[in-house]
Amino acid sequence: IYNKEPVIMVIHAGLECGILGTHYPEMEMVSFGPTIKGAHSPDERASISSAKKYWHFFLEVLKETPTK
Repeated sequence: IYNKEPVIMVIHAGLECGILGTHYPEMEMVSFGPTIKGAHSPDERASISSAKKYWHFFLEVLKETPTK
């Protein structure tokens, strides 16, 4: 979508994937979202420009998701 190679990395995030993976170990999952700094603190901030990119990408992923 952005004519750019994705940056794939492992970070300390994606709590929901860990919880779901415990109950559905056969499910393939990916966690992605906007850039957030200072998460879960009074200084938490989200990057608006990354949120716009995330939302556009998410809508494209939904278009490609099978209905069954």
